[in-house]
Amino acid sequence: MALTLAAATTYTAASSRQTLSSNYIDFATLGTSDGWAQQYLPDLMEKEAEVFGNRTIGGFLEQVGAEEAMTADQVVWSEQGRLHLSYIGHVENTTQCANTTGTPAGGQLTLDQTIDGITLNAAIIDNGVRVNDTLLVATSAGTHRLIVTAVALNVIDVMPYDATNNNGQLGNLAGLTGTGTDDDGSVRILVYGSEFSKGTTGRTGANQPAFRSYTNKPIILKDKYEISGSDASQVGWVEVSGEDGQSGYMWYLKAAGDTRARFADYLEMSMIESVEGDSAQSAADGVALDAAHTRFGTEGLFSAVTTRGNITNGLNSPTWQVNLGEFDLILAEFDRQGAIEENMMFLNRATSLDIDDMLAGINGGYTGGASFGVFENDADMALNLGFSGFRRGSYDFYKSDWKYLNDHSTRGGINAIAAADAVRGLFIPAGVSSVYDQVLGKNLKRPFLHVRYRASQTDDRRMKTWTTGSVGAVTSDLDAMEMHFLSERCLVVQGARNFMMIQG
Repeated sequence: MALTLAAATTYTAASSRQTLSSNYIDFATLGTSDGWAQQYLPDLMEKEAEVFGNRTIGGFLEQVGAEEAMTADQVVWSEQGRLHLSYIGHVENTTQCANTTGTPAGGQLTLDQTIDGITLNAAIIDNGVRVNDTLLVATSAGTHRLIVTAVALNVIDVMPYDATNNNGQLGNLAGLTGTGTDDDGSVRILVYGSEFSKGTTGRTGANQPAFRSYTNKPIILKDKYEISGSDASQVGWVEVSGEDGQSGYMWYLKAAGDTRARFADYLEMSMIESVEGDSAQSAADGVALDAAHTRFGTEGLFSAVTTRGNITNGLNSPTWQVNLGEFDLILAEFDRQGAIEENMMFLNRATSLDIDDMLAGINGGYTGGASFGVFENDADMALNLGFSGFRRGSYDFYKSDWKYLNDHSTRGGINAIAAADAVRGLFIPAGVSSVYDQVLGKNLKRPFLHVRYRASQTDDRRMKTWTTGSVGAVTSDLDAMEMHFLSERCLVVQGARNFMMIQG
């Protein structure tokens, strides 16, 4: 009978115990359990180090808006138009502008756009201008006062109001130079009143209130955390903690908490960064437009402000005097767009410090002394140069650092690379606006910025969380615990022209 013997093991005595590469394994290295470091009780720090502080960026939308339920596949709202009739146009018929008869020469103006840049329909009368309206028309050469004599769609016949200076009234309109500060070569037209002769009939036609409708669609966001039933029963040596305050020695508590916190941040970041998708996508794009691959998207905050709001690249000068001048230009734009008196500023660190320096320079406390009078700040706030609120002109501003724009793992890292498109801050109007709800058929008060989420008596999809598997409450024969997260939501940005983005 033949025997196969096991390989011999050689034990070599040493004069002293040594730590060798063959027998030393630290806790940071995965390996066998018979290493040197495993032979003695370690001095183990049982608390996980929170080296990044609070890692979530949530809370922005909670500070500036609200959340409301919706029951449809889209939300539609209407915003009030401007009260006064003001347009961008051009001279249609320059030959009529010449004074050839000694009598006031007439002319024609074409109304191209509203003052907000909305193109007028050349096939219908949608401008509100009527016969006998008195106009103030501006060019880079000066202003002119005219009266409307006829209206044909978006082309209006006008006569100079001042018969004694008719040679310049319309003659200057024909020779635009486009050299003014806010002049692109077009005329600016304002209806400032009307005038009728004695014994004339009343107005022909009536103007209706102007409004513009906007829409946005919700998107569905999902996430999941999964752990096997066996691992869910493991107890570790290190006490872990999550963003929601949970703590313990079971790793899955932290992992599940991190997944939930990350998903909550996804909800916020999606409302900020999302854009509307291309509904005309074809198979040529490489992905078919089917139930599994949709690109409908939704309009996020940055997209709404870029499309319908205002953008500035200022407030980054090393001198507070330059920043003050640029800040006042922002105020001038707010004056043109409706003058919402209270505004919140959410800024990255560099821009926030520039604003602090600007305020300190105005206040006189930056170079020496302790003058607090302008902003009525207490001594501690003034000495720290951390002005949280201030007033400039007729506007109140409340300033806050926005972690999302600073954190290297979120927008802060993106901004560091894409300098031209870097978002450095936002001006957001505070309070509420009046909008017409087309479903309810009445005017309602709504925050300028708020989230709408799908919900009904059957299902609330604001933030759904449920657990499946056989761990805990058994729902299936899967030897695991699956934690599911889902939300369906979109953002409503009302009055975007009152928002200002600091970019670049």
